Amino acid sequence: MARGGPRNPMPQQDPLERVKNFDEVALGYTEEMALDEAERCLGCAKKPCVAGCPVNIDIPAFIQKIKDKDYIGASREIKLTNSLPAICGRVCPQENQCEALCVLGKKGEPVAVGRLERFAADWEAAHPDGSAGASPSQAAEPSPLAKYKVAVVGSGPAGLTVAGDLAKKGYSVTIFEALHKTGGVLRYGIPEFRLPRTILDREVDYVKSLGVNILTDVIVGRTFKVADLLEQGFDAVFVGSGAGAPKLLGIPGENLSGIYSGNEWLTRINLMRAHREDYATPIKIPKRACVIGAGNTAMDCTRTALRIGAEEVTIVYRRGREEMPARAEEIENAEHEGVKFKLLTNPKRFIGDEKGAVKAMECLRMELGEPDSSGRRRPVAVEGSEFEIECDTVIVALGQNPNPLIRTTTEGLKTESWGGIIVDAETGMTSIPGVFAGGDAVTGEATVISAMGAGKVAAAGIDKYIREKHGLD
Repeated sequence: MARGGPRNPMPQQDPLERVKNFDEVALGYTEEMALDEAERCLGCAKKPCVAGCPVNIDIPAFIQKIKDKDYIGASREIKLTNSLPAICGRVCPQENQCEALCVLGKKGEPVAVGRLERFAADWEAAHPDGSAGASPSQAAEPSPLAKYKVAVVGSGPAGLTVAGDLAKKGYSVTIFEALHKTGGVLRYGIPEFRLPRTILDREVDYVKSLGVNILTDVIVGRTFKVADLLEQGFDAVFVGSGAGAPKLLGIPGENLSGIYSGNEWLTRINLMRAHREDYATPIKIPKRACVIGAGNTAMDCTRTALRIGAEEVTIVYRRGREEMPARAEEIENAEHEGVKFKLLTNPKRFIGDEKGAVKAMECLRMELGEPDSSGRRRPVAVEGSEFEIECDTVIVALGQNPNPLIRTTTEGLKTESWGGIIVDAETGMTSIPGVFAGGDAVTGEATVISAMGAGKVAAAGIDKYIREKHGLD
């Protein structure tokens, strides 16, 4: 195929079949498709795509290895800067990052960087006996930095990235995870049809193979405090505790039964398996479910509701289609699976039945005014436009604020009024020397790749801090 030709589509499960299961929707490129897509890359000398990658992958270099049919080498090229390639290849919004800067995208379709990243990572996992060179892991001889210990709070994307980067440098790293399973938001927040648990576990195992120790069921802030870690001999602490405090609507009836936050809904299903008869976690199977919001979490909630047996699922969003923050492919996938969209609509109050369960929402019709601080047109209520939507389940998916436990148990830690930990943008260090933070604990709910980017900044900051503190180099 000539360079710059049409982009290879991603094979998918048929919508009528996939809505009945939790198997991965996107099936991945075949070898032939990956080679064809790789040939579209121009191999630009200035590498504009790299500037759009928060974890600084040398994109043309790994794609060249795919062209050369060195697929394991391509995966290991990615792992030089990214310890979670199979995850990023599935959930990273490449269309707004590396692919947005692809030269081919100026006149046509950009190279499918994310799909090629996924292909390379999956190929290496399927061919573990490949001979394309040693996988980046701890050196055979102990590193001189091994005597310096770093504690990482949380095993989500930011924590795993910090741990992976510092382990590759030779530091002794221990991750403390509050839950009984690793992965943080990657496990409880993203459904299996987008990120299979076998893939997540494989990526976590890779981080462990670098020498990282992971302790689960340890709640920093309760089991012990951040200050205790420093007193126990850790040279630095990274806080990647995520965002689990839901943003609520604050309207009448929000405490009725049958109303969930997006985080609670997904956690019950993704982590606690509430939809399965062999698990005891309670959850109501909806007949008519409404999901408030239009981000990626909202799309995950709607598509999950369909898979556990909901008869009808509707997105209720106060703006229009163009303003939806979710990835375009996630919106399209939801549409193909039968999700309905009620746009320019905003809930005013929830209406309950005699048993205290939600039975309907009173909503207002909206119209769009001038752009607000987000750059999107501000929704304005249309007076006298109230109407009702019948529903027996409501999922409020408006985002998450940082978990409060660390900030309320760590003396001297400066935070924003809404809960985000304040850090130095260049190093990731907080107001406490030796304590760093990144990801959703700093920004509130954001993307997996932005959390990983913050993790890389913090890893470099921690390395610099320890070296300067101990007079190394």
